[in-house]
Amino acid sequence: MTEWLLFTDGSVNTQTMKGCGAALLIEKENQRETADQHRTRIKTRRFADTSSTKLELQTLLWALQGVPPSCATLTVYTDSQNILSLTDRRASFETQNYCSKKRIPLRNAALYQAFFKIADARQFKLIKVIGHLPTGQRDTIDHLFNLVDKASRAACKKLNRI
Repeated sequence: MTEWLLFTDGSVNTQTMKGCGAALLIEKENQRETADQHRTRIKTRRFADTSSTKLELQTLLWALQGVPPSCATLTVYTDSQNILSLTDRRASFETQNYCSKKRIPLRNAALYQAFFKIADARQFKLIKVIGHLPTGQRDTIDHLFNLVDKASRAACKKLNRI
């Protein structure tokens, strides 16, 4: 049974509302390969009309679509508190029909519903990564996440220069 690791992060320019998400999907047994080998596997995608919260979720949903069916076990690493809290908030979302207490539809309701649909179909574990740790305090997982973080920021800078 192959175990896979998925790292996702996003970076957005709040003035232009344009951002880029980055994702790295690797087999767990390959996590100790060199940083250069991992960098070649990182994929990025541009998103428009987004916010930091929305972008993190858009990036995760996009990255999950790229996970092969042969992936039996998947662990997702993110620093997004919004994503990490979704499963705890699901019952409330569904009870409130994805609306606020004032009955206003939630801004990201469609993305939340898409997340729950994928989560139901493909079981995965969500793990919190503390982003931006000093280099000396990083373990292998932190170094891999840092590569994805840097890729999303670089892609966002490039996008917003255009």
